[in-house]
Amino acid sequence: MTMNVQRPEVLRYTAFSAVPEGGNPAGVVLDAGALDDGDMLAIAAELGYSESAFLTAPPEGLDGELGRAYGIRYFSPKAEVPFCGHATVATAVALAERIGPGRLVFATRAGTVPVDVVGEGGLLRATLTSVEPHLEEIADADLAEALAALGWPPADLDTAFPPRIAFAGARHLVLAAATRARLADLDYDFARLEALMHRLDLTTLQLVWRESATVFHVRDPFPVGGVVEDPATGAAAAAFGAYARELGLVAEDAVLTLHQGEDLGRPGELTVALRAGDTRVRVSGAGVRIG
Repeated sequence: MTMNVQRPEVLRYTAFSAVPEGGNPAGVVLDAGALDDGDMLAIAAELGYSESAFLTAPPEGLDGELGRAYGIRYFSPKAEVPFCGHATVATAVALAERIGPGRLVFATRAGTVPVDVVGEGGLLRATLTSVEPHLEEIADADLAEALAALGWPPADLDTAFPPRIAFAGARHLVLAAATRARLADLDYDFARLEALMHRLDLTTLQLVWRESATVFHVRDPFPVGGVVEDPATGAAAAAFGAYARELGLVAEDAVLTLHQGEDLGRPGELTVALRAGDTRVRVSGAGVRIG
């Protein structure tokens, strides 16, 4: 790898797990101010994680305590993404280990994202608050193409969960499987799904199965990022929380538990909190250093 400047320290953390073997790993660079886009992309590609986060000086006007507010950018091995929840959690935990728990504020391409970090049972736990979410319909032809790329017959969908594109910092197509077995059997056409996702400007597909009123299992194909699947996806969790509330599938004030990564051997747990009177979504989870 050719760097335009001296290579900065690259940390490795996992998010949405209390152990390094679970959750979703992310690269974290706490001082990326001297790196250009090519440098950041090269580091992300070398690591091979679904995303890595790069901190820069806070932009002018960003609210937040001095020393606890930053600019942040996210790169997959193939491209920059506007927002990444698990890398945000990983970065917040890495910072809290160095400057202490409390509130952090990040300026992302999608908007300002505050993160609150607390110590809990010997672990650090971070809660991010999403930008303003919204939903979009998906055209019938685009839905048919998504299902064809996945190899899912329409009959395998849970009709209680209408397909929608949901946004809470990044765009995700939400599709609900009728059974846990359907969700577990994920063997899709990488190139075909990638092409559709680029056309619709999607970051992942949020595939879900409902276990109970507030417990879900989820998986996130991520071909546009250069990886088959994202092990634990905070941005998609936020989008799903907004989706479920807006469609009346959960209460306006609710706490949801999302299990992700089990089918990859990297189990993680994401907590999604919805508050009455506040359209933003809060996503929380533990984070720990790898190695």
